[in-house]
Amino acid sequence: MKENPIVKKDLEFFAEHVPFLDELRGKTFLVTGATGLIGSTFVKCMLTLNEKWSTGIQIVGMVRNPQKVADIFGDAPVNWVYQDMKDALQLSDILIDYIIHCANSTSSKFYVECPVENINTAYLGTNNLLEYARKRKVKSMVYLSSLESYGTIHDDREITEDVMGYITPTDVRSSYSLGKRAVECLCHCYAREYGVHVKMARLTQTFGAGVSLEDNRVFAQFAKSVIRGKDIVMHTMGESSKPYCYTIDAVIAILYLLFKGVDGEAYNVANSETYISIHDLALFLIDEFNPRCKLLMELRNDMGYAPVTKLNLDTEKLKSLGWHPFYSLKDMYESLIKYYQTIM
Repeated sequence: MKENPIVKKDLEFFAEHVPFLDELRGKTFLVTGATGLIGSTFVKCMLTLNEKWSTGIQIVGMVRNPQKVADIFGDAPVNWVYQDMKDALQLSDILIDYIIHCANSTSSKFYVECPVENINTAYLGTNNLLEYARKRKVKSMVYLSSLESYGTIHDDREITEDVMGYITPTDVRSSYSLGKRAVECLCHCYAREYGVHVKMARLTQTFGAGVSLEDNRVFAQFAKSVIRGKDIVMHTMGESSKPYCYTIDAVIAILYLLFKGVDGEAYNVANSETYISIHDLALFLIDEFNPRCKLLMELRNDMGYAPVTKLNLDTEKLKSLGWHPFYSLKDMYESLIKYYQTIM
């Protein structure tokens, strides 16, 4: 298929900087959530390695929506499995070497309106994969968790993987954060009791070329505002703070966890130098990309936003495996904005 030029540039960068190239040759990957941002980027990265380095990697993509597959991948050489994650896996005739478990909702509205479906998909779907990995002796698996598993933390201290904040179990939005925390525990238990080679990637907010124009998360709304020359409107004080990560950096981090991570352990995945509040992020984008825009405050409390929290993720554990980020916050937004400009 014809690839967007900004996405193609990212994929070429990945192919020139990919670690573990020899280990990847001839292997078969199962990628769940393969039409999501990180899942689709991972799949495209592996296909790019096949084209550039003749690696012979096979991809099995687990998805629900055939139309999204056609829109994102066209006729790319991927073995597609169409099913809900909660159902029994339809993989009886396929030998899988590695699993990258990306399937996940990224919509706060979904967390609030469909909390039962949200938490069941997270837990039951991952349990199905872990059982498969146990019985088929999969070489390695990475579960994509989230910085939201940390819950609410109110100070700017560096957050290592052993720190946990508070999550309210009687809030329907906690179906996401508590679901992530529960699944991490499940992964750890499978590693300890059954020897399953699974690692958890606690991803911060990750974005890059390929984010849908319909994406309504804050980082995407801000980018579209500065492109269109519109004022950035915030419905909170913007006190919540977090670092960010670019998609290609995240894919490379996943490979480090896959091949060098410790079974049953979690790793923060972020560019720690990008730690910033939502309020200051808005000002950063206005200053860097469109000074004609202004920041307007229109406070509301009915939008389903996560509680105010400050998650200054420490990434030394991941860096100790050899990983380091390539993209700064400005690099990330330059790429996202250029991508949006090509599709608007």
